[in-house]
Parts: sequence; C-alpha cells; structure tokens
Amino acid sequence: MKKVNIFTDFKIKNIYIKNRIVLPPMVRFSLIGNDGYVTEDLIEWYGMIAKSGVGLIIVEATAVEESGKLRENQIGIWNDSFIEGLTKVANEIHKYDVPCMIQIHHAGFKEKISEVSEEELDRILKLFEEAFVRAKKCDFDGIEIHGAHTYLISQLNSKLWNKREDKYGERLYFSKKLIENTKYLFDENFILGYRMGGNEPELEDGIENAKILESYGLDILHVSSGVPNPEYKRQVKIKNFPKSFPLDWIIYMGVEIKKHIKIPVIGVSKIKKESQASWLVENNLLDFVAVGKAMISQDKWMEKTRKEFSLRKKG
Repeated sequence: MKKVNIFTDFKIKNIYIKNRIVLPPMVRFSLIGNDGYVTEDLIEWYGMIAKSGVGLIIVEATAVEESGKLRENQIGIWNDSFIEGLTKVANEIHKYDVPCMIQIHHAGFKEKISEVSEEELDRILKLFEEAFVRAKKCDFDGIEIHGAHTYLISQLNSKLWNKREDKYGERLYFSKKLIENTKYLFDENFILGYRMGGNEPELEDGIENAKILESYGLDILHVSSGVPNPEYKRQVKIKNFPKSFPLDWIIYMGVEIKKHIKIPVIGVSKIKKESQASWLVENNLLDFVAVGKAMISQDKWMEKTRKEFSLRKKG
C-alpha cells in the first residue's frame, strides 16, 4: 500500500485536492445577518482559509428554505437571489486553487418527524433538488448533503425518531430519492458528498447506512454524529468504544466505517494537532481529516501544522 501523509494529494473524478486537510461546514453565525445572504466578511473569511492552504473547503450549512434554518443568521439557497453571493464565495476560494463543496441543509422537526405529512416531505425534497441546481450554478465543485446532527435527514434516518409507515419510513428513502432525482447534475467536475451520523443510533446502524449510501453513488462520505440513544448519559454515545482509542468517539466511528466501504472518508471531531491528523492519515485510518474549531481559534493553523510536520519528519 502506498505510504501517504496529510500533505499527499488526492483526486476525486476531476477534482484535484492538494492535501488531506478539510475545513468542515461550520456556520459562521457572527459573520452572517438574519436575511440569509452572504456577506463580505464571510467571503473574506473563506478566502483567508483557502489562502492558508487547506485541501478542501466545505462551505457551511445552507438552508433550502427560510423556515428550515437552524438559526436566524444562517445563509440560504432557497431562491435564485442567493446565487450571486454564493458564487462570490466559490470564486474567492478558487483563487487559491482550493476546491469547495457546499453543504445543503434543513433543520427539520426533531422528534416530531413522524407527524409531518407526506406532502410536506415531498415539498422539502423538491426544495433540496432545486437547491442542488442553484449550487451547481454557483461554481462549487460539489455538494454535501447534511444527513447528520439530528437535522431533517438525520431525523428520517433515525430508528429512534422515524416511526413513519409511509414511504418516508423506509431507511434512507429521502436520501435515495434526492440522489436519484439529481444524478444528472453530477458529472466528472461535480462531486457528491454526504455528512452522515455514524450513530443512528448505534455504530452498526451507521455502518449499514454507509454501505447503502455508497451504493447510491456517493463520491465521498463525511462521518459525524446522529441521533443518539437517550440511554447514554455520558459523553460517548456508542457502545463498546475502546478505551485504547486515543481520539474522540466520533473520529472512531469514521475509522470503523471506512473499513466497510471503498469511497473516501472524512473524519471529524476535536482534531487540534498535526500529530493527531497525521496519525489518522499515515495509518490509513481515514482518507481526510476535518479541522474546524482549531482553524478558527488558532491563527495560521495550516502554517503551524506544516512546520510541525516538517520537524517531525526530520526528527
């Protein structure tokens, strides 16, 4: 097996990714107004991250309708008036030869997901499809479906919350139809990703979901958290998490899911140091490592990481 490290490049279709560090989709609430439109501050921030030399940027959760926002100050993509601002974000990132995807999102209905009418879910599915078309017009290199963090698609994927007896009660039905209905958009220059909950509610459910999602034609999978079993009162929300694993339980789920699928996997959760990211990639535990909060809180994280990587290799 070829030896790789966090600065080894990667190619998905025609999308060239120069290293294995990903900026995950984090809503920058402080940079966004309540109208859902991209601001100059937001464009500048993404440009700064791209300039730092990350491999891939996933632009934050972007709402398919105003009532589907997770908070007032979240960017939207529910009509064509948002295309101009989002295109500016993509173009700013591309100035630095960094590919970018955009995460498409709806906050959903939490435990009440089984009470939502079939017609309402049909309507929201159509909104997602229309958002995908707009995202491609904005010059992004791909789309990430937000299927994690107890939001709409995670709710539908959850055995705990989804007790429906109609078509949306079928495992991953919403995701399957969304991917089928937008397949025509995804050519060699436009990739499809999915952020999934590795625990829906247990890791074995996440593994099964990952296999199914891969069969739908995904290009990349991003493993995070889903709807946890309420019986877990501790921080770790899965059973049989090995005490010997040196990083977070969410990262562990990504590592385990990667063993069962062939498409590349992004792991995320509390990665702050070069040594942590390098351990995961150099041991082929993950293909990509997402660094979120550390990228915001630590000035020049990528520059520091390059130095630490170089010193470790020389040592």
